[in-house]
Amino acid sequence: MSGSLEELPHELDRAQSTCLAIVEAPAGSRVKVYYDPDCHLFRVGKSLPLGMAFPLDFAFVPSTLGGDGDPLDLLILPESALPVGSMVKVQILGVLEAEQFKPNKRPRRNDRVIARLVESRLFAQVHHLSQLGDTFVSELGAFFAAYKRARGQTYNVLGVGNRDRACELIEQAAAAHRAQVAGQERAITK
Repeated sequence: MSGSLEELPHELDRAQSTCLAIVEAPAGSRVKVYYDPDCHLFRVGKSLPLGMAFPLDFAFVPSTLGGDGDPLDLLILPESALPVGSMVKVQILGVLEAEQFKPNKRPRRNDRVIARLVESRLFAQVHHLSQLGDTFVSELGAFFAAYKRARGQTYNVLGVGNRDRACELIEQAAAAHRAQVAGQERAITK
């Protein structure tokens, strides 16, 4: 193991619908922070436009590889803004299945798993994304469309998946990560 946060086990437990997540940007922040596995630190990315802030804690699932080439994104219902770099165990609620388009490039999947803290006080009774209502899901999709539009990209929500679908996507992203690591190891040994 390289010691990278991205290499931590995801600890997906399908029976409990839980996994680990690493926080990259706290709810309410205008700044997106990215984990840099080469130096094992977080790098400050671009700021959101004035008037925009992340509505949920923005995190990633370690040991996964999403369709956009980064670890699978995960959004956490905020108890209070979680510090960057926090490792938390979350209860998976569902997923926004989406694709994004960069100019003159093919569309790529950029799904967002939605979760709450396992030890949540505010959202302890929330077990499924559907409990948050259609307005919540619609506004979350609209936020990401505006967020990507500010970066010259297009973001389209393809659908909303339940906990089982979110777990399935985490498993697929974990398999993609394992394949990428195996390919890198083969390249090193040649």
